[in-house]
Amino acid sequence: MPEDTIFEHPLFGDKISSTFPRRFQDISNIREVPDHQEVFANPSRDESLIFELLEYKPDVADNGSATWFLQDLAREQDAEGCVVIEQSGVLKAPGLMYRNTLPVISTAVGQMTISKGRQGREAQNLVKVYLANLRVKGVETDVLITAYEPIVINPLSESTDTVGAGVAVPASQAGCKPMDEVFKLAVTSFKVCDWSLF
Repeated sequence: MPEDTIFEHPLFGDKISSTFPRRFQDISNIREVPDHQEVFANPSRDESLIFELLEYKPDVADNGSATWFLQDLAREQDAEGCVVIEQSGVLKAPGLMYRNTLPVISTAVGQMTISKGRQGREAQNLVKVYLANLRVKGVETDVLITAYEPIVINPLSESTDTVGAGVAVPASQAGCKPMDEVFKLAVTSFKVCDWSLF
């Protein structure tokens, strides 16, 4: 599929880049997105990929930081039943070294039920959430890369208009790169092109 070919996407005014499939559309072309985020979505599959630059949280330990951010995200989105499925230890990222300060990466994968936009709990979808926390301490920044993959679409969700209700068709069956691979590619290809962003 042409829209599943991979492409290096410029982020944050060409100061950062990451590689992921073309099927993910830049949401800023549709609606306003906060300056500290880059949001991409594949509306035909109800998948999304979000890059976020946050102020570094020194009170959160490196080991398990992705799990902390995943649980914080669940609270922020008023999710129900957030379950952490897996988490990594601390990984080194020598490609993101800044002034001899080596950043660290941790990842977590979870499942939760969340609503789209302003819909209520009665319209919650079951989603799998992949989250990476890239801690770039040299510039006091926590980078979050988050990917959402639907598992079950609630019949009351606005997503039924494009995806339909019920169990979501796995990406591989739809001829698309699976979301876990999209996530890994986005994280491993993430690079800062211009440190003046920070």
